[in-house]
Amino acid sequence: MKINLARSAGFCFGVRRAIEIALKTAKEKKSVFMLGDIVHNEEVVRQIGTAGIRKIKGLGNGKNKTLLIRAHGSSLSTINKARRSGYQVVDATCPMVKEIHKIVRRMSAQSYRIIIIGDKKHDEVQGIAGQLKGKAIIIESPQKIPLEALKKIKKACVVVQSTQNLQQVLKIVSLLKGYIPDLQFFNTICKPTRLKQEEIRRIPLENDVTLIIGSRNSANTKRLYQISRALNRRSYWVSSKKEIKKEWFKNASRIGVSAGASTPESTIKSIIAYLKRIK
Repeated sequence: MKINLARSAGFCFGVRRAIEIALKTAKEKKSVFMLGDIVHNEEVVRQIGTAGIRKIKGLGNGKNKTLLIRAHGSSLSTINKARRSGYQVVDATCPMVKEIHKIVRRMSAQSYRIIIIGDKKHDEVQGIAGQLKGKAIIIESPQKIPLEALKKIKKACVVVQSTQNLQQVLKIVSLLKGYIPDLQFFNTICKPTRLKQEEIRRIPLENDVTLIIGSRNSANTKRLYQISRALNRRSYWVSSKKEIKKEWFKNASRIGVSAGASTPESTIKSIIAYLKRIK
């Protein structure tokens, strides 16, 4: 079998940067904490835990403690509360996510209603919404648009969770234009996501089987799988070589492989090595 690995597979700039900041902070500070996981990948989470960074559910007394803000970002209220509680705050938010924060704060100040296209419960979306004093409207899909609420809006600003599917986003924006007279759309899907999605729209058509590597709680990996599966039914989502089944590759001569933005190179290499041993 010939194995074709996507050029964009694996860590994006924002994830790599966040991990580097976390490991550097762990070396320099004694008591480092995070509200949740730095990125959505179990192997990376274990690495960060081994470095001595502890995950907490809530903020307590922050005296002589450091709070690390994760790659997905955080709300202004959480950061302000941390500082009031005595934490030193180290911000590892992806710079591209920080740009979304700036956009929504600027447009909100100009009285634009903020609409976020993304997964309601995702950390990044919660962090974007948390930049505002009022509530944002969050839209997850073209089928879940709150039409009645939109009829009352005269001007709105639309931003996008950085790992969304562009085709879905454009469908939603097209529908919104029919309801809101002044609609300012900012395509805030990040460049790494665009590159990954461009490749995954080609790879399933050029290969017999496609493997998408990444954790089950990774939103960007999930979207890569969804796009691939729609193009080639022989698309499979795995987080490690243990999940791979040899029968997937029956009569296959070309295997396409991609990986989510939080998937470590070590995981990708392990799976590629395993595929090479399959006969």
